[in-house]
Amino acid sequence: MSKSDNILRKREISPDRVADIENPVIWPDVSVRFGSDVVAETLRDLDIPYIAINPGASFRGLHDSLVNLLGNERPKMLLCLHEEHAVAIAHGYAKVTGTAMGAAVHSNVGLFHATMAMFNAWCDRMPVMVIGATGPVDAAHRRPWIEWIHTARDQGAIVRGYTKWDDQPASPKAARESLMRASWLSNTSPKGPVYVNLDAGMQEQTLSEPLEPIDVNRYRPAVSAAISAAQLAELHEILENAEKPVILAGRVSRSRKAWDARVHLAEALGAKVVTDLKVGAAFPTNHPLHVASPGIYAVPAALAAIAEADVILSLDWVDLAGTLGAAYGGKAPTASVVHISQDHVLHNGWSMDHQGLPPVDLLLAADPDEVAEELTEAVGGRESRTTDAVFARKPAPKAVELGHHPIRMEHLAHALREAVGDRKTSLTHLPLGWDGAFWHFSDPLDFLGSDGGGGIGGGPGISVGAALALKESDRLPICIGGDGDFVMGVQAVWTAAHYRIPLLTIVANNQSFYNDEVHQERVAKMRDRPPENKWIGQRMSDPEIDIAALARAQGARGIGPVCFADELLAAFREAVEATAAGEVVVVDVRTEPGYTPAMVASLTKPTGGEGK
Repeated sequence: MSKSDNILRKREISPDRVADIENPVIWPDVSVRFGSDVVAETLRDLDIPYIAINPGASFRGLHDSLVNLLGNERPKMLLCLHEEHAVAIAHGYAKVTGTAMGAAVHSNVGLFHATMAMFNAWCDRMPVMVIGATGPVDAAHRRPWIEWIHTARDQGAIVRGYTKWDDQPASPKAARESLMRASWLSNTSPKGPVYVNLDAGMQEQTLSEPLEPIDVNRYRPAVSAAISAAQLAELHEILENAEKPVILAGRVSRSRKAWDARVHLAEALGAKVVTDLKVGAAFPTNHPLHVASPGIYAVPAALAAIAEADVILSLDWVDLAGTLGAAYGGKAPTASVVHISQDHVLHNGWSMDHQGLPPVDLLLAADPDEVAEELTEAVGGRESRTTDAVFARKPAPKAVELGHHPIRMEHLAHALREAVGDRKTSLTHLPLGWDGAFWHFSDPLDFLGSDGGGGIGGGPGISVGAALALKESDRLPICIGGDGDFVMGVQAVWTAAHYRIPLLTIVANNQSFYNDEVHQERVAKMRDRPPENKWIGQRMSDPEIDIAALARAQGARGIGPVCFADELLAAFREAVEATAAGEVVVVDVRTEPGYTPAMVASLTKPTGGEGK
C-alpha cells in the first residue's frame, strides 16, 4: 500500500470557525525532523494561536512544518494579501488580548512591506512576534540570483529602531531559545514588536538528533511591574493631600479589573479624569468626573482642568510634555506631576515617538494597571470625596436631525448609535474627524485606540485582527475610518471574508486626503498665496473610487455610496444585522470634510500636526 493510500480524513469544516478553514490532509507518521519543525513546535508550545502570513520561499520550511507537522492548527495560518496587513492584524489582535500572535514575512522584501505596520505597533506599545527569513546564510547553498538578492547581512537593522528586540539564530536549538526570548520580551511591559529572522538553510536542515524537551514557561518568567511599599506610601500621601487632583488615563490594558480600580480611585480622591483617543478607552466617558470629551488632542476644558490641578497623576499618558505645555502655555506646571510609566525603557535615538521630555516630580517605573489596583487597596473603603452626583451619569450624546442634506460626522455617529441599539460594540478604529462627544465609552473594550504611529492604511488590518480576537465574544466590532486609510488597507478585508471574521467597516469618505488640504491651506495663507488651490493633488475624484465595489472584490458585502443623512439609518441597520449574522460589511458614507476644533487648531500651527 502506498503512503498516499494511508491519508487520514480531513477535519469536518464549519463555515463559521476560523480554525476550520484551510484544513490539510494529515499523514499519520510525521515527526520532528527538520530545523523548521523545531520552530513550529516552539510556536505551539508558546501558545501562539495564529500566525498571519504573506507567503514567501524564504520561510517555505516553516510553512511546511506549520501545515504538515502541526496540521495548520495552533498556530493557525491566516493568509494575507500584503505583509503590512499581516502585521497589522497581529497588532489588532494584541489591542484586544494584550498578548502577541505571530506574523511571518518573506525575506528582506517582505520586511520592507511590513515596516509601517511594525512602526505602528511599536508606537502603540503592542506585542507582536514577527518571524522573518533570509538566506541561506551559507552562500554555498544559495540558489542563483533570487536567494542572493533576498539575503541581507543584518536584516534586523531594517527595523531595529522600532522593535523591542531582534535576533538571527544559527541553529534549531538557538531558534527555540530565540523564540522563547522574543515571546517573553514582547509580552513583558512595556510591550512591543520583536523580530526573529530565520536562516532558510537552518529551517531545511535535517536534525542529527532530537532536541531535549523543555518547559517553555520556565523561560518566560513574570517580571514584577509593581511599586514598593515605600513608593506606594509616598504616592498615597501625595494624593491624600491633593485638593484638585487630575488623573491623565493613558496607555492602560483592556482589563476590567484595572478599569474598575481606576474608577474607584478617582471617586475616592474626587479626581477629575482626562482620556485620549490616541489610546484605548481608559475611563467611562459618561462619568461625572470625566472631563469634557476625549480627542486626539486635549480639548480646552481638559486643558483648563489640568492647569487648575495641584497634583497630576499620569498613567502612562502619551505625550505628557506636549499636554502639559498646552495646558500651561509653555510654562512650567504649577502642579506636582507624578508619572507612572515604564516607557523610558524603550526610548532610543532613532525614533522620536518618545515625545518631549516632561517635567516630573515623581517617576514610578511601573505598570499603571498594577499601581491603580494597589492604590485602590490603599484607599480601601474610605469615604469618597465625590458627591452623590457621581451616580448621575452624563446623558447620552445629543441626537441630530437626519434630514435630506449632506452628511457630517455627527450624523454618521447618531445614525450608527440608533442602528446598533443595545448591542455591545467595540470601536476598533476612528477617523481624525471624530469628536469624542459622539459616543460614550463604558467598558475597556468599547474603544481600542488609534493605529499608534499615524501610519495610514493600518486601520483595516488592525480592525480585522481586533475582530478576530472578538469573534467568540458578544461584541460587534466596528471600524470607522477615512477613505485614504481604507483604499490603502482594503486588501485586509479579504482575510476577514476568507476566514469568516465578522466586521463592520464604515468609510467616512470625503473623497480627499483632507488632512493635507488643511495643511496646504495653512501654508498658502502664511505665504499670502491662494488657499483655493489646496485641493490640487489631494482629491480622490474623476474618477470617483467605488468603495463598495472594492469591498465586494474582497468578498465582503458593499453598501453605498450613502450620500444624504436620511439614508444613513437604513444602510446602517442592514449593515449591523448582516455583521451580527457573521458577514464582513463595508459601508461607503460620503461625508463632508471637517475636523473637531482641537484637531483644527493642531493642524493650523505653522509646523507639526498629523499625517494624512
